[in-house]
Amino acid sequence: MHTSLRIDLNEKLYLRDPQDTDLGRRLVAESVLLIDEIGFEHFTFKKLAQRIDSTEASLYRYFENKHKLLVYLVSWHWAWLRYQIRFHTHNVPDPCERLRLIMGIIIQANQDDPATTQLDEAALYRIVVHEASKAYLTRDVDGDNREGLFREYKQLAAGIVAVVQEINPAYAFPQALVSTLLESARKQLFFAQHLPSLTDAVPGGGAENTLQTFLTQLAFATLAQASGTIPD
Repeated sequence: MHTSLRIDLNEKLYLRDPQDTDLGRRLVAESVLLIDEIGFEHFTFKKLAQRIDSTEASLYRYFENKHKLLVYLVSWHWAWLRYQIRFHTHNVPDPCERLRLIMGIIIQANQDDPATTQLDEAALYRIVVHEASKAYLTRDVDGDNREGLFREYKQLAAGIVAVVQEINPAYAFPQALVSTLLESARKQLFFAQHLPSLTDAVPGGGAENTLQTFLTQLAFATLAQASGTIPD
């Protein structure tokens, strides 16, 4: 672990930026591990405070509630993915190859990044697979959206949409295609782990590779059908 990557998120997600203090950084790192262990439903600031030898009141100085913390963590994941995509594709001129690389990065995001020290990305990815939908499937989604709480997810999608449009500028549904790929990437993995009759990916049997093949074929088949050509 050599580098501390700072990812700046929407300031409306928090009351005080947790990246600015040691307590805040421990709050984020340990909340990932605790939610990964017990699930979001059973997670409380009281349990987190006990885990990091702090007080609930101190934690509430950073986040208004545990929902805002969840949105923060999920947003961190989307922003980290966007960074990974930009880093690994910025010198790749062929948009088809870039899209293949992007699908691999999205599907293989279940590994901890040794270049970061803030938190365990593998544990965070498991949280994203199990809990990310709870970030926006709420009655407050429209208000949260107006405040820009889903900015990082939208920016990630927009970057991939731009690649899709390079491949086929005439394709009429780039946003729908990209959001379908992003949502399917984690939902199909969730199905593989918990509802296996809903997917062809087998847990413990290379589920990520199966999903990467499926979603990559889905993307290119859709774009090829619309353009009448199939990329090499």
